Amino acid sequence: MWQKIVIIVIGVFVISCSGDSMDSPNEDRKKWDSKYKNNKFIYGKEPAFYLKESISHLPKGKALDIAAGEGRNAVFLAEKGWEVDAVDISAVGLEKAQQLAAERSSTINTVVADLTKYKIAENTYDVIVNFYYLQRDLFPQIRKALKVDGVVIFETFTTDHLQISKMKREYCLEKGELKEAFIGFEIIEYKEIITSSKAVARLIARKKRTE
Repeated sequence: MWQKIVIIVIGVFVISCSGDSMDSPNEDRKKWDSKYKNNKFIYGKEPAFYLKESISHLPKGKALDIAAGEGRNAVFLAEKGWEVDAVDISAVGLEKAQQLAAERSSTINTVVADLTKYKIAENTYDVIVNFYYLQRDLFPQIRKALKVDGVVIFETFTTDHLQISKMKREYCLEKGELKEAFIGFEIIEYKEIITSSKAVARLIARKKRTE
């Protein structure tokens, strides 16, 4: 079965979530395109564990995957019945996301975007997913982009990770920062976890009618 593949291009910039030094916009795009050119899915095809185990908290409807990469989380949501927009800097990564969607007989909408300029439509999404990407000025946009009773699920590194791996501090959440960013939401779950390989904050929060 042939599937229609639509990739929309909006800008060419991303903030690195890998801890690498900041490159120029074009260099950063090329870096991620180069990483994703490998036939292998560098982060695998299965969704993030936290997303998979938390699926029961997420309301059905329309979902946004921020910095979607090769699409493992976006495709998982599409398989489970969500209408998904997947946004990322890398056209190569999103082409692989479309391939994965076709492989799983699912459909996703992909948008190649400069996330520092990309404006998330307000009152549009039932679910917003953000894994291992930190752009603090997106916090207010995420709040506004969720519909009432919509849910954000977020996981990324905290400053404790600096004791485990070398990366810039600005790419890491301070203690309690993620929870503070969604004050006024109903906090379904918030954790800061340290293991031998990583230190992360995890959040699931629901937008209230008073937001």
